[in-house]
Amino acid sequence: MALYTEQTLKVHNSLTGTKETFTPIHEGHVGMYVCGPTVYSNVHLGNCRTFMSFDLIFRYLRHLGYKVRFVRNITDAGHLEDDADQGEDKIAKKARLEKIEPMEVVQRYTVDFHNILQRFNLLPPSIEPTATGHIVEQIEIIKVIMGRGYAYEKNGSVYFDVKRFNQDYEYGKLSGRKLEDMIANTRELTAQDEKRNPQDFALWKKAEPQHIMRWPSPWGEGFPGWHLECTVMSTKYLGDTFDIHGGGMDLKFPHHECEIAQAEAGNDQSPVRYWLHANMLTLNGKKMAKSTGNNLLPGEIFSGENDILSKPFAPTVVRFFMMQAHYTSILDLSDEALLAAEKGYNRLMEAMEQLPGLPTGKTSDFDVAAWRQRCYDAMNDDFNSPVLIAQLFEAVKTINLVRDGKQSLSPADRDTLQETMEGFAFEVLGLEPGRSQTQETEKLEGVMKLVIDLRNQARANKDYHTSDQIRDTLSELGIQLKDGKEGTTFTL
Repeated sequence: MALYTEQTLKVHNSLTGTKETFTPIHEGHVGMYVCGPTVYSNVHLGNCRTFMSFDLIFRYLRHLGYKVRFVRNITDAGHLEDDADQGEDKIAKKARLEKIEPMEVVQRYTVDFHNILQRFNLLPPSIEPTATGHIVEQIEIIKVIMGRGYAYEKNGSVYFDVKRFNQDYEYGKLSGRKLEDMIANTRELTAQDEKRNPQDFALWKKAEPQHIMRWPSPWGEGFPGWHLECTVMSTKYLGDTFDIHGGGMDLKFPHHECEIAQAEAGNDQSPVRYWLHANMLTLNGKKMAKSTGNNLLPGEIFSGENDILSKPFAPTVVRFFMMQAHYTSILDLSDEALLAAEKGYNRLMEAMEQLPGLPTGKTSDFDVAAWRQRCYDAMNDDFNSPVLIAQLFEAVKTINLVRDGKQSLSPADRDTLQETMEGFAFEVLGLEPGRSQTQETEKLEGVMKLVIDLRNQARANKDYHTSDQIRDTLSELGIQLKDGKEGTTFTL
């Protein structure tokens, strides 16, 4: 394993818009917070991509030798539809529609979230706090923000005063928006609005009589605003200023912008050194949406029970597909892309399976040390997984050439190659060993076992014409039989 002192890691900081050398606050330790799901429905495939991106980052930081405290929250208090200050709580709405308790909704979809991420081979976070478990802390920080003059109460609700905050700090610095422009482009408040300004946002909302999820507070019974929980939980477990805050690009404004404002208003310091944002996932070139039918759930990909893909795909193949794009790039999922990813994944796994028994020579025709550093250079360049994968396939070429006797590797270089490939493929990229086992490949293996048994029977009966015919016909179909000491195997 490499040590963090040996590598210079650069990350793209959304706050500055530049790629910066990563220097943690405390040497050898990293604090990282990622916004988790609101658990009122099955986890969205696009959200899975975001969580997978930060799993990659978590894995690589640990691979470098950092001790990482990774916090990812669960939003189980719900927040209002369209993330506004009006409307219906998403969890409460689901509970009303299904005629169950809100916490039944939370439990059902939290379990689904964990199950799906486990199938994608994501590591669990160090801490997974819930919004409902931190109501007291949220009320306390509201008191502090109000005491410092950056929030006001109106009819049992508390709102963050963006104009007042902007006199002392800079609201909009993460998203690059100017408050003056936001004000100029916003319609005036109606007489029914409680807020002083349209840009103000809720820290605490008064619960109407029909609202199910509610807690007592100094301002009456209500529930916390959506943005507040992440400010509270991130700083509680990582300190008033911590290293990395991650999430989807769609959260940059208003959610992350409001997080910064709340933390600065409450703690008088910027909460995060490096803001990292993952980009969106599209499906067949279009935005995923239930309303248009252009939507896939992870479980539907694994089972093949959908009208979009031609076959089921294993979770590790889907993960490999997602790792082939940089986390800040838009990635388009399609049947063709997944089929290509499955072929590439199987090719990589086949080469890695050959490594332990690869023949060695006195010298090496492949500079393993230089190649190994190129792998680190890729990941040190803002976690560039597609370039890393390209380097792994450079090694695949070498493995195949050595297998065919066209190149040579020394025993030490072969061992280094194996250790490095396994470290990056399994430990960093989070792929799982073994070739993709979907329902179709399992059926193929069953058929091939029968064919191989029939060929072996023909050979035992000295019916070489039939045995050769079976081998040649399979070869024409792109299936190669390999006879060895352990019996006959096949490759596609």
